[in-house]
Amino acid sequence: MSSSLGEKGDAPGDGRSIGDLLGQVTTDLSDLVRQEIALARAEARESAIRASKAAGMFSGAAVAGHMVLLFLSVAAWWALGNAIGRGWSALVVALVWAVVAAVLALQGKKNVEQVKGLPRTSETLKKVPPAAKGHEEQNR
Repeated sequence: MSSSLGEKGDAPGDGRSIGDLLGQVTTDLSDLVRQEIALARAEARESAIRASKAAGMFSGAAVAGHMVLLFLSVAAWWALGNAIGRGWSALVVALVWAVVAAVLALQGKKNVEQVKGLPRTSETLKKVPPAAKGHEEQNR
């Protein structure tokens, strides 16, 4: 005869105590966390492999793009050389590249100055120690 309470009336179902049930819940929760961590590691590993392949492709594209710019520069140098002489045309092409480099460097410097790091993360991390000590109201 089955009843909803065990023999001693202390736990529903199979007669296990509340302590046994809480122990099982804790074990199951621990297993779940371990499995989630393992899944996260596997996903991170797969993402890292794909990202490294993509980085290799971008590196190859950058080398190819550099070669295109190099040969276009030589072509411009040669074409201008017919009009103003090879020496002057080389100087003109070099000056154009100097201007491009200066503009890119200034834009890069401006972007670096705008980097703020991790302001929200550092703010919330400062709140963790008081919260762990039971002072959550200080974080509001």
